[in-house]
Amino acid sequence: MKFLILQNLGYESKHNTDCWSQKEYIGFGIAAHSYLSHIRYSNLINIEEYIKNIKNEEFGKNVIINEKQTIEECKKEYMMLGLRRLDGVCIKDYKEKFGENPIIKYCEEIERLVKLGLLNVDGDYIKLTDKGLDFANQVWEEFV
Repeated sequence: MKFLILQNLGYESKHNTDCWSQKEYIGFGIAAHSYLSHIRYSNLINIEEYIKNIKNEEFGKNVIINEKQTIEECKKEYMMLGLRRLDGVCIKDYKEKFGENPIIKYCEEIERLVKLGLLNVDGDYIKLTDKGLDFANQVWEEFV
């Protein structure tokens, strides 16, 4: 919710925006996190073990896989994360990324949320209404 408030003030978190758009990133070093090819992983927290693995050229031992997403999980997450932004989910971007229309894919969820006054389809965007901002967790739950 902090991001929504900061965005209203004219500030925007590039890191959050990139994460909420499912952009890939690589973290380097101890305890760093990464997201590549629908896989979230992190590096070890224990510095001694991390250094030992590097010295022994056992780099794979430093990586912990936290999540491997299916394409369906990626689609749902894209919707949930996109609805964290005030401008919402861009239908065109969703189509380009997944090759289908989110309005059709999630027609039941979207229709229910529109009827509750929590979502609005505005041009090429699906976004939270003012009421939806107050009940954002309820909206996001539809896509987890």
